[in-house]
Amino acid sequence: MGPNLLTNYGEAVAMILFGIGFCNLLLQKNLIKKIIGLNIMDSAIYLFLAEKGYIEGHVAPIVADGVQSVERYINPIPSGLVLTGIVVSVSVTALMLSITIRLYQRYHTLDLDEISLQLKKEGL
Repeated sequence: MGPNLLTNYGEAVAMILFGIGFCNLLLQKNLIKKIIGLNIMDSAIYLFLAEKGYIEGHVAPIVADGVQSVERYINPIPSGLVLTGIVVSVSVTALMLSITIRLYQRYHTLDLDEISLQLKKEGL
């Protein structure tokens, strides 16, 4: 292990989580497990953005004690991106779950291969 991995362990964990979520998304046939994989990928991206946006020894960009020097504060853009991403992720997850419920009600399975076979039988 090099010294860069030890200092950037948060980014390394984010990449590992992203890989786990991506493999889950590609290899699972169950729709719920695919949704979980996508949520793991989302969380990895948020962790990565939070790690990149944090600067050791700096504080949140709230002007206090009259200090207006830019060097004292962290960049607020990654934090805003994470908050926006979380809101979008929750909305997308809710939409995917509702579509999954409708698919289950119609085909009585969550396996994508079985749903595909039933669609071919119906001629769609």
